[in-house]
Amino acid sequence: MMIEAEVQRRKELIHQSVERRAIISKCYKPKHPEVYTLQDSFLAPEFLEIVRFCTSPGADLQGLLNYLESFSDKRIYRLPVFTEEFCQAFVDELENFEQSDMPKGRPNTMNNYGVLLNELGMDEPFLTPLRERLLPITALLYPELGGACLDSHKAFVVKYSLHEDLDLSSHYDNAEVTLNVSLGKEFTEGNLYFGDFNQDPTPVPKYIEVEHVGGHGLLHRGGQIHGALPIASGQRWNLIVWMRSSAIRNQLCPMCHRKPELVEAEGFGDGFTDPQTVNLCALG
Repeated sequence: MMIEAEVQRRKELIHQSVERRAIISKCYKPKHPEVYTLQDSFLAPEFLEIVRFCTSPGADLQGLLNYLESFSDKRIYRLPVFTEEFCQAFVDELENFEQSDMPKGRPNTMNNYGVLLNELGMDEPFLTPLRERLLPITALLYPELGGACLDSHKAFVVKYSLHEDLDLSSHYDNAEVTLNVSLGKEFTEGNLYFGDFNQDPTPVPKYIEVEHVGGHGLLHRGGQIHGALPIASGQRWNLIVWMRSSAIRNQLCPMCHRKPELVEAEGFGDGFTDPQTVNLCALG
């Protein structure tokens, strides 16, 4: 009965999201329309250099790690992603949307403040090209998680401030690989913390703290247990992209660790596919 209720709840969420997107598409006037389509000029030169390395002959993990900042043995990596100019324009656009009278949905079940980017129409022109840019990187970092064939995503922006969401409790993501980019603005504290991988728990988890760096992104396994400490002042905006590999999750749902039973969904849904009708990439 609980499963049926959850399926019904998700169907209603999807229907509401489709309705909101239609209204936004028809009625919302963007302040910075240029930020809706990914351009090379938005990306940090160092990010483009990393992509060039990963697509060059003979690129390997050891060579890639020379370009990244690594944290402990948890396979968490930091890299430059966006320019400061893009981050400022993007946050300004998000604030413009937030202050409009457009309908808004919660970004996920844990955050109350933020924006679902697919409802702004950013999936095809911005997020899919960004995910595809990341593939050569994730292929080397997370091959066993389908890093070479992350074929769908869910993306949203979350906002933390003193009178809204302050922090985020421990959780793991509905993703094979997560990208978390710090967009700004000015804030203090609010570090991320990381514990065990959810499929490999230890009796006494060892946590590490990682600071936010503007324009930089953290790549981590979706199953890495993590959270966010409270901010002390200001506002913090982060872009979160849950990247998913149907080749992996079609075998085992990452949330319940069972063989998935699929129901039809709009768009990417939760990243599962029907293997009878979709060609999947082969994992090396």
